[in-house]
Amino acid sequence: MLRWLLIGPFVLVIVLFALSNSAPVALRLWPFDLAWQVPLSLAVLIIAGVFFLLGAIIAWLASLPARGRARDLRGQVQTLEMELARYRAEAETERQRDVNGASRALRPVA
Repeated sequence: MLRWLLIGPFVLVIVLFALSNSAPVALRLWPFDLAWQVPLSLAVLIIAGVFFLLGAIIAWLASLPARGRARDLRGQVQTLEMELARYRAEAETERQRDVNGASRALRPVA
């Protein structure tokens, strides 16, 4: 529901922009003699989409070092958790040995 509350107004603005700017424009690529007739709204939205994707790619590439560090730290956490479990098992074994030893020491000898 929250997604539609955020996306809905944005889509409405895009639709209104497209309906308001339907005049054709010629897109040309210099030095080639190519021209493409498109509505102004489509030209603007295509350019905006291309630069949005370019920004997303740049942000993804910038996050790669942090993702690598997170992966390394995840491995360290797993190693430390295994070591902690081993120490807890050793401590439990020692506690059981102490309890058994203390109960034997308190028994009367027959």
